Amino acid sequence: MKKGFVLWFTGLSGAGKTTLADQVYEKLEKKGYNLECLDGDIVRKHLTKDLGFSKKDRAANIERVAYVAKLLSKHGVGVISSFISPYRREREMVRKMCPNFIEIYVSTPLDICEKRDIKGLYTKARRGEIKNFTGIDDPYEKPKNPEIEVCGDKEERIDELVEEILDYLNKVLGQK
Repeated sequence: MKKGFVLWFTGLSGAGKTTLADQVYEKLEKKGYNLECLDGDIVRKHLTKDLGFSKKDRAANIERVAYVAKLLSKHGVGVISSFISPYRREREMVRKMCPNFIEIYVSTPLDICEKRDIKGLYTKARRGEIKNFTGIDDPYEKPKNPEIEVCGDKEERIDELVEEILDYLNKVLGQK
């Protein structure tokens, strides 16, 4: 059985977290890994739909996800997680809970994230229609020491970034 792990993609909305996570998932699936994907939008639709976006609710959201990730990884599942997870404290809690935790900070600049905003969330946040929006009126606390930091500003670099993440994962798991 292969070792379980948690790849935790964090960054602003529109940074490219889900795009990278999906590509990593596809590559690992082809290699026969037992995987599960936990994406912020999907989790909020099903597992944490009772929560809003206050600091307290965001913490509860991440705590629930961390518990699920811990259970899965403990049983040999590779967990690919994509969450804004704006607060260091919550990310550190996930790190402590989950074996083979790898934090991947997608450090795409805010202006690029806003340009990619197909849902119009940044525009609504800037108009005051959405409160507590990360990067606008709620902070994003950058990771101090992520295992991997990538900038998702250029879509043509996706394959290169995916390979960087896979190389790191192989080193951590001691696999080829």
